[in-house]
Amino acid sequence: MLLDLKPEQAPSLDNFVAGANEEMVTRLRLLAHPGCFDAIYLWGPAGSGRSHLLEATALLAASRRPVSHLPAAAIGAELAVAPGSLLVIDDVDGLGPEAQVALFRTFNAARIAGLAFLIAGPAPVLRLGLREDLRTRIGQCLIYEVKPLNDDQKAAALRRHALLRGMQVDEGLVAYLLRHGRRDLPSLMGVLDALDEATLRQKRPATLPLLKELLQLPLE
Repeated sequence: MLLDLKPEQAPSLDNFVAGANEEMVTRLRLLAHPGCFDAIYLWGPAGSGRSHLLEATALLAASRRPVSHLPAAAIGAELAVAPGSLLVIDDVDGLGPEAQVALFRTFNAARIAGLAFLIAGPAPVLRLGLREDLRTRIGQCLIYEVKPLNDDQKAAALRRHALLRGMQVDEGLVAYLLRHGRRDLPSLMGVLDALDEATLRQKRPATLPLLKELLQLPLE
């Protein structure tokens, strides 16, 4: 895949295709409320939608409560979080030694400061390469695995995405994309976006040959 694919829509919990993750999404919506003090840990491989969910939740909460949305690499020895905040940290396994201590201390102060947490990583808690006391704290969170969509759910999501863009795509094109594109839904939707732009630019319909040109695959 040689395309430089970028999502056009801002991440939201509404445009995340939940599939088997509906309970998790409901819990994330609750984090936007100032009176919610839950601590949630999400895990899943790259492309599972972890970062989308974190950004979407942070954006939803930002109009209702203070939000600190930080990549692990940006956290140092001090972690200043306003009272009542939602603290959002992606790729928690990337925390350095001092940052791990800072997050552990923030967990300890959470009840007094009225904090909520949304933390994500690539693996179950026991497999995180973190100091034991912090891993124990994260293990006390509500833990959700971001479960992947099956192919039927991905196909339905791609058809809906195409419909929202005003595209006409047949079942064969969607099936081919699922066989030959990347497996994660954001990349698959990015291909549809690129295909739509190509149809407008080249004044051609959304066909399988055009899709293959975009994917730089040989015609069969």
